[in-house]
Amino acid sequence: MTNDRPIMHCLTVCLAQSFDFPALREKMLMSGRVKAFRNALVVDYKSGCSIVFAYGVAVHWNVSLDEQRNLHDLLLDFAIKPDAEPQEDNFSYETNSEKYRIQSDHIELIDADQMVLLAVSHAMAQSIKLAAFESHAINTIRETSHLPESLAREGKIQLGRKATAMIRGQLFLTKSDIILNYDLLDTPEFFWEHPEYQSIYSMAANYLEIQPRTEVLSKKLETIHELLEMLADEQKHQHSSFLEWIIIYLIAVEIVMSLVDRVF
Repeated sequence: MTNDRPIMHCLTVCLAQSFDFPALREKMLMSGRVKAFRNALVVDYKSGCSIVFAYGVAVHWNVSLDEQRNLHDLLLDFAIKPDAEPQEDNFSYETNSEKYRIQSDHIELIDADQMVLLAVSHAMAQSIKLAAFESHAINTIRETSHLPESLAREGKIQLGRKATAMIRGQLFLTKSDIILNYDLLDTPEFFWEHPEYQSIYSMAANYLEIQPRTEVLSKKLETIHELLEMLADEQKHQHSSFLEWIIIYLIAVEIVMSLVDRVF
């Protein structure tokens, strides 16, 4: 970082699970200052630009707070499952550097061409989305940690069949929401059409540790899968026990009736 180059701000925000992208694209293209790419829209401002991704993320490059808020209000009109508390990631950046580099959350760019910003934004959007997945998985595991502890301590889970089924449903929703969007963490298809920018994306993706974090997320999904299987086994056990008690009750009733017949 040098003192003779202006330092600007970059903000990444995860606003929702996703956007109704066809409708959003149609609406935003009417403004005349929006370019459409594969699953992304670039909004041009005088001072910088905002890049909107179909999977609920916006990346702002040197965009004023008022312009950010106005864009967010528009995006939320097309949001699917908006986040109650949107996650944010902040970076500083400068242009006219000698090479593309990220150090200590500061981005150095040779130029601020929109395609360059789009390449870096792909990695930043994946990172914030990955953070949302990580948070969702961790919260789910934490909220259900008492179940294996109860099983280890008492040999059974002290929950009714309905409560057990509800927890299974929540675990399944968490797992399916992440898996259905798991391909977002692969190298974006954008770079099939623009391979000349992939090295810039790779530089940002490496700094943000997207690949190792994805592998850790995969292990968290395995934990959720194991919790699902454990609850499924417990439900089967509860159901079997219920049937056994019914059979015992019916046998007892039959014995009582036989005794009554003999007496009378």
